[in-house]
Amino acid sequence: MDVRTLYEAKLTTADKAVQAIDSNSDLAMGMAVAEPPAILAAIARRAEAGTLTELRVWYLLSQVHAGSTIFRRELLGPIRPQCLFMSGVERALIKADPAAEALIDFVPTAFSGSPRVMRDEVGMDACVLTVSPMDADGYFSFGVANDYTSVVAHSARTVIVEVNPAMPRVACPAPLHVSQVSAIVENHVALLSFGEADAAPEDEAIATLIAEMIDDGACLQMGIGNLPGAVCRRIANRRDMGIHTELLTPPLARLAQQGAVTNRFKTTETSLSVYSFAMGDEPFYRWMDGNPHVYSMPVDVVNDPAVIARNDKVVSVNATIQVDLQGACNSEFMGGHQHSAAGGQVDFVRGAYGSKGGLSVIACRSTARGGTVSRIVPKLDGPVTTPRNDVHWIVTEHGAANLRGKTLRERAELLIGLADPRFRDELAKVL
Repeated sequence: MDVRTLYEAKLTTADKAVQAIDSNSDLAMGMAVAEPPAILAAIARRAEAGTLTELRVWYLLSQVHAGSTIFRRELLGPIRPQCLFMSGVERALIKADPAAEALIDFVPTAFSGSPRVMRDEVGMDACVLTVSPMDADGYFSFGVANDYTSVVAHSARTVIVEVNPAMPRVACPAPLHVSQVSAIVENHVALLSFGEADAAPEDEAIATLIAEMIDDGACLQMGIGNLPGAVCRRIANRRDMGIHTELLTPPLARLAQQGAVTNRFKTTETSLSVYSFAMGDEPFYRWMDGNPHVYSMPVDVVNDPAVIARNDKVVSVNATIQVDLQGACNSEFMGGHQHSAAGGQVDFVRGAYGSKGGLSVIACRSTARGGTVSRIVPKLDGPVTTPRNDVHWIVTEHGAANLRGKTLRERAELLIGLADPRFRDELAKVL
């Protein structure tokens, strides 16, 4: 059977496709922009009808499609979120009803470990995701979300894809063949779009400090948020930089479009901007589509510290919520609740430091809650995301400090210097 005939044989409606999903089973959902809206809506209808119960949904970084369908408050119970990275969807559920927190199972895992957890430790019965249209050889591209999704899609018993022409086609090591798919649903809708907000004055000051650390030939990893965009705007005049990042964004794409990124000095995937998942807007997705210089890979490869360190001059930039006076960072817990997750922060902190000439930067504004709370603290309010042993550079709007090779007292003194002046005397009392 040729691939087009096989495609047509598997093409069906979302409601029919999700009949293959069993109760009391484990399902992996495409991450972020790869959430399949038509399939998720059909799963929600089954849960509403009572024909699908005890469905454990594994995922990171849920977005509006999941939030408006399977993760509605009334469906928490028959559908049980197995969350590896909390987003605004889960936070809104808990804010509206604190009892919802007990119905969302958080699974602490580094982003790099998520494929192994889903494939090996648990084993996914099903996988649902959005893919690009099939090519002439019968392959679908994972587009904006290779991450854990590609690994699970190659191992799950049931794989249901939602084909969307808006999904960019991006080369990857192991695209998904139509013969590996259980059912195909077509849905022609716009991909989720994420705009860029203006950076606050504190972020602009932090970005200026970080940009001064980035030289020609640096290999970049940038996290999410306003700060990375502010950094990227300040390094557009650099030359021959590379990209090896878990998250690809419009600010990184602009560096490539401006000629600042060539990837010529990378030792892994030379000439290619490598990422694991991507979030942006429609022009950004168009830039990705068919771009021969963009390449997606599973997160257990992209975020492997040993792989990261093979490139020279890796610069990793990520954010945190709190830093204690020994240098440990809490980047995931706020207000007594899980706020996000570790993600790939530690992966890149270790990979960048292992890189020849590399450095990792963890940045935060010095205060929170309108300047009433210091982010430099004697003791963290939550778990340690990045241990003190791994932290390299800490940057606030008040300066930058390299903590490597420093004693505990030297670290505390440096970090107090990065705190807002209003809190420095109080922090100094704990020395």
